[in-house]
Amino acid sequence: MITAMMLDQLRPPKGAIKRRKRVGRGPGSGHGKTSCRGHKGANARSGGGVRPGFEGGQMPLQRRLPKRGFYNIFKKQNVIVNIRDLARFEKESVVDTQAFINAGLTRATSPGIKLLGEGTISHPLTVKVHACSKTAREKIEAAGGKVETIII
Repeated sequence: MITAMMLDQLRPPKGAIKRRKRVGRGPGSGHGKTSCRGHKGANARSGGGVRPGFEGGQMPLQRRLPKRGFYNIFKKQNVIVNIRDLARFEKESVVDTQAFINAGLTRATSPGIKLLGEGTISHPLTVKVHACSKTAREKIEAAGGKVETIII
């Protein structure tokens, strides 16, 4: 038979709880006076110690390791729009950047729009985007529409 455990019976396992070291509480505690910091020196002072990563003057690890590659801060990240997202637009309509913003698919600040071919479309549209995948172009043209690429 299994008995239910009560919340007041819960205890951490032996050795899991360790009492904290109370420093600066007089000589009887064994941690008084210098509070386990020793006499003088940078580590004995308030705010003492060295910054993270400092290795005592040795060349630190983050400087010893070789650096690879580079990050282009001027890179333009296009917003991805799929074919399935075009189903919300009316038949024979022209879908341009402003139409994407009005539909909530992109923001006005986004650098460009790329059309990808995930999903299907059944009605013709004229889509004006900055980039388009081959499959997306084929699907739109198969539905009777056309894709125009905008050059920034």
